[in-house]
Amino acid sequence: MTDTSTRTDRAAQHGRPVVPSTARWRPLGIADVHLDGGFWGDLQQRNATAMIAHTEHWVERMGWAANFDLAAAGTLPEGRRGREFSDSEIYKLLEAMSWEVGRTGDLDLDRRLRALASRVAAAQEPDGYLSTMFGRPGQGARWSDPEWGHELYCLGHLIQAGVARARTYGDDELVGVAVRAADHVCDVFGPDGRQGVDGHPEIEPALVELYRLTGERRYLDQARLFVERRGHGVLADIELGRSYFQDDEPVRAATTLRGHAVRALYLAAGAADVAVEDGDADLLGAVERQVRSALARRTYLTGGMGAHHEGESFGLDFELPPDRAYAETCAGIGSVMANHRLLLQSGDARHADAVERTLFNVLAASPSAEGTAFFYTNPLQQRVPGEVPDPDVASPRASSSLRAPWFHVSCCPTNVTRTVASLGAYVASSDDDGVQLHQYAAGTVAATLPGGPVRLRVATAYPHDGRVVVSVEEAPDAWTLTLRVPAWAAGATVDDLPVAPGYVAVTGPAAGGQVVLDLPVAPRFTVADPRVDAVRGQVAVEAGPLVYAVESVDLGVDVAQVRVDATRTPRVRDGSVTVRAQVVAVAEEDWPYAGAGATDDGGRAGASVPDAREVPLVAYHAWGNRGPSTMRVWLPVG
Repeated sequence: MTDTSTRTDRAAQHGRPVVPSTARWRPLGIADVHLDGGFWGDLQQRNATAMIAHTEHWVERMGWAANFDLAAAGTLPEGRRGREFSDSEIYKLLEAMSWEVGRTGDLDLDRRLRALASRVAAAQEPDGYLSTMFGRPGQGARWSDPEWGHELYCLGHLIQAGVARARTYGDDELVGVAVRAADHVCDVFGPDGRQGVDGHPEIEPALVELYRLTGERRYLDQARLFVERRGHGVLADIELGRSYFQDDEPVRAATTLRGHAVRALYLAAGAADVAVEDGDADLLGAVERQVRSALARRTYLTGGMGAHHEGESFGLDFELPPDRAYAETCAGIGSVMANHRLLLQSGDARHADAVERTLFNVLAASPSAEGTAFFYTNPLQQRVPGEVPDPDVASPRASSSLRAPWFHVSCCPTNVTRTVASLGAYVASSDDDGVQLHQYAAGTVAATLPGGPVRLRVATAYPHDGRVVVSVEEAPDAWTLTLRVPAWAAGATVDDLPVAPGYVAVTGPAAGGQVVLDLPVAPRFTVADPRVDAVRGQVAVEAGPLVYAVESVDLGVDVAQVRVDATRTPRVRDGSVTVRAQVVAVAEEDWPYAGAGATDDGGRAGASVPDAREVPLVAYHAWGNRGPSTMRVWLPVG
């Protein structure tokens, strides 16, 4: 791991969460893309000043970090706290800290990172095994619970933390811990070892990135073994079925994503990585087919995935109830991971559109305005006003009706922190001809092309304003700038010339030149495919990439009573998106069914229809920040 070629490869990987050895477009990293204010820059600042420290506080308070101290002292299992997968929250926090130190050079955060990593290192066994839940007297044996134990899942997050540290700093204690753990996994689960998989995919993309970092082929080979073994009944059957684990059919044979949404999306990301590194077009095609099918048939308007609370899972095609949506924040992050990988290979704008939709309406919805509370699930309708959570008490429920400071299962807050810290790496890419902008954010983008360096400054108030001005500060004689026009952006222009949705390539200007993209972000009504039974006869409002909702704090009554005039286009009024709507009141004890042809309120006694008025909406990502309320995205037409 110290030869010259490896060091050169590592330099090329600096600051990049995903580094495919071959791709249509090469990703740029957090050292190449700097977000300066605006929507995403502000979120990164909130992450740096509040979210990461908040996460540190809670993993200490819950005793999850102290589990490693107990392991090092040899006193486990006595005193261990947290679920079987609580180790992974420490690893995701370490990954977030690694990206953030790489992004800002924060010396105090680096000190805290090193201290936490040393506590983890002290708990590692001599053979590389690391878990605070298994392997000691009084605990279950190592690898004794593949369905639910999460041992490989946790080590996957450890490896990803080590890769992040290596790509932002270099070799250190955390990197060494991750490599030893990966070597142990290969020793135990290699071709002649245990023939199993983990109930929760995650180790697969981690091992591939470690292969990309080190050049050690055994890591890629082990990731392939895990991908190829799944789907052959290697895990025990359960009440939810083997599809919960994606163990019901081989990855190559599956036609769509199914089962537990986070598991399915992490597996898709790992399988795509394996396919790319081995040049396996059949496997890559299978992943592409599954993700595209899920986007077309099993994805909420927000980009959220997972329609069932039971099993935290996908529903059937077009089974997308707004009030029962699970749409876990972690599943949104898994969708970003999978779609970003497929985008780099295919250049298909649909994957970048999916990343954008999910970032704005799932990832950004999770943290509170202060960065000290989070949504775990993301329903599109809230029927009952939530209770204000105690800021000092962890929520026992994932489906909290308001953002909670922490959860007994807190996979989402740590996942959000690591993703936001590395967010710049999803913005742009390059190839030999030029630079591609996939996500629009104020800041700078730098790349080195064969003809010379390119440096761009992006000025925009996106998503609230559709103008994106790309100023060229440095460029070679000949290069190409490629811009994404989202699927919703009919009527977009580049330098005042109309362009169709998809990617548009323009001749890159010389230093001092500009390219201006104008996207139509005026609010608009959206209707669902009629096969989405749960929202038939309703409309939603979008503006640019943002989904909007009505909250009872604005409506003045329960949002179940709103009826929208869909003949009047939504508009912006006094800085707020509004719709023309009525409020219908219905007597509480009336029979709720009426004959065909009845009015929307059924002509029931006590019903009244006041004059229509302008009702303000709130961007979905911001709902719930003003206290308890009912909320809905899909609005009945009246």
